[in-house]
Amino acid sequence: MATALGSIAEIDRELAQLRTDAETGEPFQRTSVMTHIAWVPAEWVEAAEDVLAGLAERHPSRTIVLVPDADIGDGLEASVDVETFPAGEGRQIAVETIRLRLCGSRAAAPASIVQPLLLPDLPVFLRWRGLPPFSESPFEQLVDVVDRLIVDSTEWPGLPESYARFPEVFDRVVVSDIAWARTSRWRPQLASLWPKIGNVKRIKVTGTRAQACLLAGWLRSRLGHDVELEHEEAKRLEGVDVDGEPAPFPPGDPPAPADLLGDELERFTRDGVYEEAVKAAA
Repeated sequence: MATALGSIAEIDRELAQLRTDAETGEPFQRTSVMTHIAWVPAEWVEAAEDVLAGLAERHPSRTIVLVPDADIGDGLEASVDVETFPAGEGRQIAVETIRLRLCGSRAAAPASIVQPLLLPDLPVFLRWRGLPPFSESPFEQLVDVVDRLIVDSTEWPGLPESYARFPEVFDRVVVSDIAWARTSRWRPQLASLWPKIGNVKRIKVTGTRAQACLLAGWLRSRLGHDVELEHEEAKRLEGVDVDGEPAPFPPGDPPAPADLLGDELERFTRDGVYEEAVKAAA
């Protein structure tokens, strides 16, 4: 069971103890391939935990879950878990999860808490749940200490206007958007309609608002002319009409949320096509 902790030193001691084999007294070999930070406001905690549970064996990492709570007194409430999974030939994979509730003013200064917990010489990923508060201290600080930012603009209100400030981030950190990843089966399918789609004037997208805006932005940026967007709300991308004609449905099934995040954790370079799609969507 996780122990309540109140300082970085206590977190380090608890990690060392949990990573020690109770039978042999030897520490488990560290198998982390990254530090994965997740900024998770209270309303996203349940969804985030479900996704993290599906990632453990696929991406052994040190995961730092930050739950901001500025409405209660200053302080740090932490717990640590270490899970082990068999890796064959008698080896074990150890997965570390540090959960931090940032209370009061601590919620505005997450970088000073996170930096001592980062694994040296490994990439650092930040999954930001909800719409990032551009220019505000928590977001600005964390962007400066990570190698990659992962968002899901499906979670953002006010689209497409919410995309307007996002390009400011592109030159500071490599960005991934899970909403964009969910369009990956449809983009080649639409491109296969060339040359007819080169003259498209209007598309209707049945899916999330983010998927609709990004597909329209993608077409505008690739074709170099405006494409009118009609959107019909759905929980998943169910169809695209091109100038009134339904596009063929792409093969395969949509990936699970943990698989989507896992795929983004394997990408390290900028996606210029996505960046142009965001600019055109806004």
